[in-house]
Amino acid sequence: MSLRDNINVNRTRNFSIIAHIDHGKSTLADRFLEITGTLRPEEMTEQTLDSMDLERERGITIKMKAVRMEYAGHILNLIDTPGHVDFTYEVSRSLAAVEGAVLLVDASQGVEAQTVSNLYMALEADLEIIPVINKIDLPTADPARVAGQLKELMGPGEVLGVSAKDGRGVRGLLDLIIKRIPPPKGSPDMPLRALIFDAVYDDYRGVIPYIRLFDGEMRPGMKIAFASTGKEYEVTDLGFFKPEMQRAEALRAGDVGYFVAAIRDISEARVGDTVIDAREPETEPLPGYREAKSMVYAGLYPVVPGDFPELSRALEKLKLQDASLSYIGEHSPAIGPGYRCGFLGMLHLDITTQRLAREFGLDIVITTPTVHYRVRTKRGDVVEIERPSDFPDDPAVAEEPYVRLQIVTPSEHLGAIMELTQSRRGEQKGFSFLDPGLAMLEYDLPLSEVIYDFFDKLKSVSRGYASMDYDLAGWRPSDLVRLDILVAGERVDAFSAVVHRDRAYRMGRAICEKLRAQIPRHLFEVVIQAAIGGKIIARERIVPLRKDVTAKCYGGDITRKRKLLEKQKEGKRRMKRVGKVDVPPEAFLEVLKAREQ
Repeated sequence: MSLRDNINVNRTRNFSIIAHIDHGKSTLADRFLEITGTLRPEEMTEQTLDSMDLERERGITIKMKAVRMEYAGHILNLIDTPGHVDFTYEVSRSLAAVEGAVLLVDASQGVEAQTVSNLYMALEADLEIIPVINKIDLPTADPARVAGQLKELMGPGEVLGVSAKDGRGVRGLLDLIIKRIPPPKGSPDMPLRALIFDAVYDDYRGVIPYIRLFDGEMRPGMKIAFASTGKEYEVTDLGFFKPEMQRAEALRAGDVGYFVAAIRDISEARVGDTVIDAREPETEPLPGYREAKSMVYAGLYPVVPGDFPELSRALEKLKLQDASLSYIGEHSPAIGPGYRCGFLGMLHLDITTQRLAREFGLDIVITTPTVHYRVRTKRGDVVEIERPSDFPDDPAVAEEPYVRLQIVTPSEHLGAIMELTQSRRGEQKGFSFLDPGLAMLEYDLPLSEVIYDFFDKLKSVSRGYASMDYDLAGWRPSDLVRLDILVAGERVDAFSAVVHRDRAYRMGRAICEKLRAQIPRHLFEVVIQAAIGGKIIARERIVPLRKDVTAKCYGGDITRKRKLLEKQKEGKRRMKRVGKVDVPPEAFLEVLKAREQ
């Protein structure tokens, strides 16, 4: 190893900022960029690393971002991470590419659920953790109380106070990052090993993988291969993020950057794969990532069936950037061709559909979101149910996924939150105080009770102060039934749902009422029914439109009018048998709202 390479590795620090949503990660990243001179003042914008329109509108980070900074003779590679529970997978990927993390906590809000979850992930990754209290400039700030909460979680140690807004204490934090976070352990003299932690697709340059080099070096003209497939490519371009892509002569062990190699097949550059030197095919790959486990499933269909190829291409490109998204093709008799997609949560579903609309110009119909279920048949076979329409009428045993839910709340809201969790079939598993005014609750709840409106209800009963996080906790038997919705006697699979028997009647009634308001009147009667097996539990009727066929009769025998009315009656009877009911796309969204009630 040359002296220059050794100095570069020893003077490199790779770190992430992890925190609960809205605790100031993106603002702190702005101050880092400003103090290190990475961007000129005229290039700075508020929340610079949140470049996606949806991120700016919602004030949240959705995608991890990487940026290279230089400070006090050191190279600092920052990977900014999301804070919402639905994007925990993005956080886990960034933590696998760094040696340390800044754990950021709001000086007025204090420790929240995602703070605890992120701390556990960082400890599991064996990272050096620097606890930092942000927003000490606020009138409501109470750094001493928050420092006590952090020490309760992490044990005794130094806790730094900063204000990302006015820059107070940020230089001291940069110095502490250099002092506390260890340099990368890799060597440029070893065979190349680089971890793909993200990727984007460029119409002209193909797939551009984002990588962290653990060993070796990469240069233009070099032949590389992907460890999982053995496919070889020649590197044509590479560089760093500052925060835009900036070309470089080489990437070495410890560096975070990107490379271009005319990769046209999106499936080749899989997130978590290892890039190796094509001349060293026996190089041992890096551990990679645990496969993301989808929590919520929904059907996505184009409003216009002819847009199905565009939807396929759009999902393929989103999958490249979002490894936690999964999808398989399916066909609905009511809607046409589409995809059954898996998401980490309802926000993930919402963000994905909005990106399909904004970035690809697609109008999408979303079917009722659901979760996976497991069914044990009377023959003893265990079957995993992805679609509610596949749920059998009479299973021997039905199981649903449960989550371990962590809630952090001010003590005065404990009663209301306990009442809410118990109404959702929750079972208390833990209770502790982080300080006299802040409690942490642990509950086991069915995932289906959490994914829809639980977070909104939690914020409502706690006046916005409680926070939550959850992890999958296994499967449990439950009294589940398939709720079918019949429109004009035909089952619409897109409206089917698996629900607990106690909630079936209320939900069936709500869906029927929503559909009656959404489906337009036809020339024949339309009956909407909710059923469990062969039993109808709710019914609504849409009265037919009626044309006045006797308007042209202004005299003569009454039998003439009767003849016209009988002819109309027969026509309606025949139309009811062969007529097709038009279900507008808006009806699917209304059914989703009914399910959330």
